[in-house]
Amino acid sequence: MTGWSDNELSVIFAGGYFALLGMMWILLVLGAGRWGKNHRIDQPTSKDVPPQDQQPLVSVCIPARNEEMNIGTCLKAVLRSDWHQLECIVVDDRSSDATQDKAREAAQNDTRFRLVAGSPPAAGWAGKPWACARAAGEATGEFLLFVDADVQLHPMAIPALIHTAEANKLDLLSAFGTWELVGFWEKTVIPVVGWLIRGSIDLKQVNDPSRTPAFANGQLILIRSSAYTIVDGHSIVARELLEDVRLAEAFKRRGLKPGLRLAPWLFHVRLYRNLTEIIQGYSKNLYEGMGRRPTLGLGAVLFIMVGTLLPWAILLMGPALHWVLGWQIVPWSFIFYSFGIALLQLLFRFRIERADGRSGSWCWSHALGNIVLAWILLRSVLGVRSKWKGRTFVDGRAN
Repeated sequence: MTGWSDNELSVIFAGGYFALLGMMWILLVLGAGRWGKNHRIDQPTSKDVPPQDQQPLVSVCIPARNEEMNIGTCLKAVLRSDWHQLECIVVDDRSSDATQDKAREAAQNDTRFRLVAGSPPAAGWAGKPWACARAAGEATGEFLLFVDADVQLHPMAIPALIHTAEANKLDLLSAFGTWELVGFWEKTVIPVVGWLIRGSIDLKQVNDPSRTPAFANGQLILIRSSAYTIVDGHSIVARELLEDVRLAEAFKRRGLKPGLRLAPWLFHVRLYRNLTEIIQGYSKNLYEGMGRRPTLGLGAVLFIMVGTLLPWAILLMGPALHWVLGWQIVPWSFIFYSFGIALLQLLFRFRIERADGRSGSWCWSHALGNIVLAWILLRSVLGVRSKWKGRTFVDGRAN
């Protein structure tokens, strides 16, 4: 009995590869619309808002550094909230643009608004945790709602957050909202990276006080003031680049109860406005979220190359290689299987786009988005230094 020939072994190996890849993408397609279904915040109605005399005071804390393009719409949305007991504190984190002027213009002398001039971070502090701590130090509310300056809240966001926190006895509550995607690269890359992050989170474990994993989305975090005091506030994450996640982890370590929910209606946010911002923005925190482990970062790059991009390469270049080099190199069956897997990827992207409330018309860009994602991860693994808004971080810590 003769052994397998090299061609036969390659066909068997490729068949196993395509079979495993096909199963993986089928499972991803089936699960795409289910993520977060059991951990959602539903949109309340006006009748669900408690009377003014029963509303706890909420202090909305907004750190803002060079946010002249965003702070106005962010602040207007906060002040339109369907919640009477509200104060809004904007910390101008030493901006070099017109952030202060835009904030005052948007507030229109609303007595609930206060503008705090930022100061240089104390020794050992990163900029954002310092600005958040400054805002919290000015706050008087029973709840602190930390909101990024590029976030636009729904008018019913605060009632929904307070109700969810009270009903579930949560000390910290964070949520995923909706991305506002405008430009070509925003529509191509952000859903790919965003769903990589979301898909890596087990919401059941994160929301279980007895389990170790914790997560918070720094775009929006609601915290009880009493719990914030117990953990010593942002001082416990003073140097952290990924201060939101580390804060949620600290809450769990202290026996407090954090929660994470999915609520696409709650707020929308325009994260970045061009490819340079996308690469710089995700380079500073994506690898940090992997614990800065090179094996995990490089493994993710390899997974993207083999699990997502290789079928596209075979599909696009296979026919030419087949005719030039012969069927032994790229059989037509490989091209056919790659076509099927590419279709599954497009269907997966279509489903997550629809889950986010978009039409799904940008599903065709999935492979291109993954090329950029692989580059972001690779440059993050190979470089210890990152920059964002004029500040430098080394190994995920303030320099």
